[in-house]
Amino acid sequence: MNILILGGGGVVGQKLAQQLAQRGTLRGQDITKLVLADIADPAPVQAPFPVETTTCDIADPASVAACLDTDTHVIYLLAAIVSSHAEEDFDLGYKINMTGTINVLDRARALGTKPVVVFTSSLAVFGGEVPDPITDHTFLNPQTSYGTQKAIGEMLINDYSRKGFVDGRGFRLPTISVRPGKPNRAASSFMSSILREPLNGQEAICPVDDDFLHYYLSPRKCVDNLIKGAELAEADLGMNRNMMMPGKIWSVRQLIDAMTAVVGPEPAKLIRWEPDADIQYIVKGWRYDQAPEKSLKLGLSADESFEDNIRYYLEDDKPKA
Repeated sequence: MNILILGGGGVVGQKLAQQLAQRGTLRGQDITKLVLADIADPAPVQAPFPVETTTCDIADPASVAACLDTDTHVIYLLAAIVSSHAEEDFDLGYKINMTGTINVLDRARALGTKPVVVFTSSLAVFGGEVPDPITDHTFLNPQTSYGTQKAIGEMLINDYSRKGFVDGRGFRLPTISVRPGKPNRAASSFMSSILREPLNGQEAICPVDDDFLHYYLSPRKCVDNLIKGAELAEADLGMNRNMMMPGKIWSVRQLIDAMTAVVGPEPAKLIRWEPDADIQYIVKGWRYDQAPEKSLKLGLSADESFEDNIRYYLEDDKPKA
């Protein structure tokens, strides 16, 4: 069982690699090799099997071909230009998020080996005037370039799977919080930074009101679901290979209250409230009322409480003093 993680240098890619290293198996087979690929050389991961790191630009077909060959059984396609960045740079967003996805799928098709492809999509594929709640049968209606690019990716996963070129499955990720590291260019970045920075003793800025509702999942649970998602039987996926990953709806106030319940009142005092019209325009176009019935029936799961998300960050990612 050889695995390729495209986007292997990112937060989710690194955590996924670490979890696979601990498990040692996937889809009922021993893992024999793991390749981590990203635009910059990813950090290595210790494992009881060979782990290779390499650079890969998914917008370049030759670069994709160099790291994806006939002995690759499972591909995690995590690499993407995130929401605000894709909105600001229209051409780059389509180059990476659409053309990059086509390049990966075309390479898999050319090999003729029908690898499993686990594609990470986004809640941004929904928007506009469709009624709540969002169900597995709600039509895609993205209101941003990023959402449009991810919706195209979902259609490609369906079509390449229908034709038998790949065994694809796509998961629309909730906002992953609390993410470690530094803020990125995702419009949702503040949904981690307003917790992460105060937990680390630093000031943070919240650009939305405290009643802003959104759909969340912890990094730990996201990785569990990505592993489970790769192991789902093809026959159980149905005629639409894409589905919502389970999450829970909480307001910004509930996030902060959860942090206070776990660590006390001091971190919340480090949050400054500064409205940002650009961020609000993007995130308020997303839909948070999700009903992920399909993925729940298939055995994926959400966090029990946001207090768990806080505890996971403290256990897994908080920098040591």
